[in-house]
Amino acid sequence: MTTEMQSGRARPEAIKAVPVRHPGRWLAIAVLAVLAAMFVHLLVTNDRFNWRFIFVSIGDGKRGVMFTGPVLEGLRGTILLTALAMFIGVGLGIVVAIMRLSTNPVLSWVAWFYTWVFRAVPRLVLAILFGNLGILWDRIGFGLPFDRQIGNLFGIHDLNAQIFSIKATDLLSGFVAGVLALGLSEAAYMAEIVRAGIQSVDPGQAEAASALGMSRGRVLRRVVLPQAMRVIVPPTGNETIAMVKDTSLVAFVPVTYELFFQLQAISSRTFIVLPVLVAACLWYLILCSVLMVVQFFVERHFGRGYGATDRAKLRLRAVAAEQGAVLPAEEGSRQ
Repeated sequence: MTTEMQSGRARPEAIKAVPVRHPGRWLAIAVLAVLAAMFVHLLVTNDRFNWRFIFVSIGDGKRGVMFTGPVLEGLRGTILLTALAMFIGVGLGIVVAIMRLSTNPVLSWVAWFYTWVFRAVPRLVLAILFGNLGILWDRIGFGLPFDRQIGNLFGIHDLNAQIFSIKATDLLSGFVAGVLALGLSEAAYMAEIVRAGIQSVDPGQAEAASALGMSRGRVLRRVVLPQAMRVIVPPTGNETIAMVKDTSLVAFVPVTYELFFQLQAISSRTFIVLPVLVAACLWYLILCSVLMVVQFFVERHFGRGYGATDRAKLRLRAVAAEQGAVLPAEEGSRQ
């Protein structure tokens, strides 16, 4: 009897598991390998890529098109355009998002109108429009509106109540117009991203912070925004990468201090098109790759602590299972 009980409690034999075969997976790998080999063959054997023109020299005593002085200057301009446009976009986007969430209907309506307009108009159209705003005014200034009309009512002709003004062509240069077009457009998208991030935070936390005596601004700055950043950062990284590529649109303003404009100028002078476009693709690939690495570390910084409890529980259960111990069931599993 004792022997039968012992045999009944004996551990079962080890399961001889047979690995699941994945013929479709191997077929897909084979097809991808052939396609990759065909792509490498195209890059290596087709002389029309003209790799020497791209990397080594575009003429006697000159560097390759990727590393010539004007292209490097345009590269710096592209980076500056991206930084300034994102600075305006993020800063103004936060303000518009807070206005949209305000209980004041006027602020909320103005924020909605701004978002509607700048999301509806394509960035290329905005860039060209801002580049031609100088047509509307000779000078742009700050002062009393309708000053001439008011002066005429009182018999004062040519009344000028402008406190400060500057020539429109000096203020709205191509670079400034491009930055404003990209930055104001980006602010509309960032407003929606920030609004979604703020709404993802449990309202009870803001209520609890207010109950402790914190002001609304401090609650937003110290409680809501730090938690919302985990939701805001990934789409903001995507927007930054998209902005790098969209800076090429200001070449139509035109902004000469820009990468794609400089490469197009070289293509027009040398009548060599494809290698110049390949050089442009390589520079944009490099810039976007760097930003993706930065995005990874920023996401990891703001995602600290989230999911750590679940990972710790899984690790603890794995250790317990290896040692034959049994952990108590979670509250959710008891029901």
